[in-house]
Amino acid sequence: SGRSGDGGGALRPLYMDVQATTPLDPRVLDSMLPYLTAYYGNPHSRTHAYGWESEAAMEKARQQVADLIGADSREIIFTSGATESNNMAIKGVARFYKSRKKHIITTQTEHKCVLDSCRSLEAEGFRVTYLPVKKNGLIDLKELEAAFQPDTSLVSVMTVNNEIGVKQPIHDIGEICRARKVFFHTDAAQAIGKIPVDVNNMKIDLMSISGHKIYGPKGVGAIYVRRRPRVRLEPLQSGGGQERGLRSGTVPTPLAVGLGAACEVAQEEMEYDHKRISQLAERLVTKIMSEVPDVVMNGDREHRYPGCINLSFAYVEGESLLMALKDVALSSGSACTSASLEPSYVLRAIGTDEDLAHSSIRFGIGRFTTEEEVDYTVQKCIQHVKRLREMSPLWEMVQDGIDLKSIKWTQH
Repeated sequence: SGRSGDGGGALRPLYMDVQATTPLDPRVLDSMLPYLTAYYGNPHSRTHAYGWESEAAMEKARQQVADLIGADSREIIFTSGATESNNMAIKGVARFYKSRKKHIITTQTEHKCVLDSCRSLEAEGFRVTYLPVKKNGLIDLKELEAAFQPDTSLVSVMTVNNEIGVKQPIHDIGEICRARKVFFHTDAAQAIGKIPVDVNNMKIDLMSISGHKIYGPKGVGAIYVRRRPRVRLEPLQSGGGQERGLRSGTVPTPLAVGLGAACEVAQEEMEYDHKRISQLAERLVTKIMSEVPDVVMNGDREHRYPGCINLSFAYVEGESLLMALKDVALSSGSACTSASLEPSYVLRAIGTDEDLAHSSIRFGIGRFTTEEEVDYTVQKCIQHVKRLREMSPLWEMVQDGIDLKSIKWTQH
């Protein structure tokens, strides 16, 4: 079946959920190991060689992260991950400029941590505009332009959506914000290292980066903070003043080294990975859609990152399909929200019908996904969708030509 063992003899499902997290690239692990054992100095210890060697490793990693996005290494601040970076960017900018500016613009399809940061700012008296998205998942640039107010301090729009893979017009958004002298933040956790991102060309002022989405370690990330024009933020974390005072706390050298190595590997392999992943994604979608009718691809077909594929299988419950496909690790949306029975707010925002939203599955294709794994997933998927539909009275009615929308469902 192509499933991997876990050393305990038990078969584990094959992994098709790279939006949730990615396996550690072996090259990244190799770079980290020395800093977990022999070189254990605190990178902020200035008086001995233990500190100096850790500091040198940390600064090399900072440069590797900066190189991937076209930044200056002094603009990179290490964090615990993209959630912290998003919190820092949104709350930090809002609070720093709050005496003059009290308005923020974001979108309805952002990651939960961006939406929740905005909600908490609303409780502090800020106003937030949550832009809707079009059917294809992209924002309307005219609506963005109309949303600006004289006291807008920040626009936050993610680069690649974690549930449906659509890619927002970041370059255009950057131009619009720069023309109005409003800071532009993007959550690039799902984009960095997978598609080319250049902070100067795209006029990005703040950007969030995560280690475990790019085959690096969990528990580390970074925030890019532009120096010219200079962005100021109020720090969330107080302490010893590390990371230019923006993020106190000892930088975890092994994790920072891992993030740096992951960025360097991603830069080297980006073109190759993108081409390979595009081919595998095309294979998966084509094979499923040629065998199964009534499958909808969520999000724009063109403006997207190909490794994130979100399909709705009409007349099939997503949860039942996931349970049937128990030997493939898949999800029905983001890991953060899958515990609730609510259909995904991202799918709701693009106007997906409630029933189709409940029948969606996200397929993640990554650097280590094989053709065999794709074919196995496709075969199982086709098999179980057909089986579940045969059991569905709704499917039967549709086959008989009944329009489900015309039915009056009575409550007993």
